[in-house]
Amino acid sequence: MTAAAATLDNLGQLLLSGRVEVVDLTAPLGPDTPLIKLPPELAVDTPKIEVHTISEYDDKGPFWAWNWLKIGEHSGTHFDAPHHWITGKDYSDGYTDTIPVHNYVARVNVIDCSAQSAADNDFLLSADGVRAWEAEHGAIGKGEWVLMRTDWDKRNDSEAAFLNVDAKGPHSPGPTVDCIEYIVERGAIGWGTQCIGTDAGAAGGMQPPFPAHNLMHKANRYGLASLCNLDKLPPKGAILVAAPLKIVRGTGSPVRALALVPRG
Repeated sequence: MTAAAATLDNLGQLLLSGRVEVVDLTAPLGPDTPLIKLPPELAVDTPKIEVHTISEYDDKGPFWAWNWLKIGEHSGTHFDAPHHWITGKDYSDGYTDTIPVHNYVARVNVIDCSAQSAADNDFLLSADGVRAWEAEHGAIGKGEWVLMRTDWDKRNDSEAAFLNVDAKGPHSPGPTVDCIEYIVERGAIGWGTQCIGTDAGAAGGMQPPFPAHNLMHKANRYGLASLCNLDKLPPKGAILVAAPLKIVRGTGSPVRALALVPRG
């Protein structure tokens, strides 16, 4: 048995024994899933998710049940491909059906900003904040995911609380411009959050606006939004599996994001 085969065999045994746990990072997906709301002058909102029965052990299909869905690519826990943003539009491997599949499995860094986000809904993680985290936990490596833990998923059962919009606009934590510039420089393959999108609520007023979208996709990197259960992941040491549907020329997709986490 080769070393690689032995490693995979050992992983299989660790999964069976529970010493490696599979943690679900995905929100439930259905008609009540919170969806992003855009200003009417910018775009039409993603329609509400609809689930329609085709048959369920009846005269339309006596032995089987199945449904058809109406759903936007960027609904619920979802993956942003580079082609989602104008800065990433020219990458031939920037669609959900052309991204190299090995990029969907990678090591993950989880930066805990939950206390700051609880104290300030508009909390912004800066490059200095990332550097301070690295000084404690180790450097972010090339090809790794960086996830911002805010525990915002605890609001997921209320669209109003999850979107958190008032007369001044949306209020949710996220990254600064220099934060995204720094993790791109470090070689991170993607950036993820627990909020409705990968940017902060106030990101439209930044320069450039929406830096997580603008800069990550400009660098042919990826995004994950509406993640859950990041409180169950260590700062380092887990593996993230986040594979979008293979939609032809897809700009993104709902995902079942999973983490492999060592226990004991």
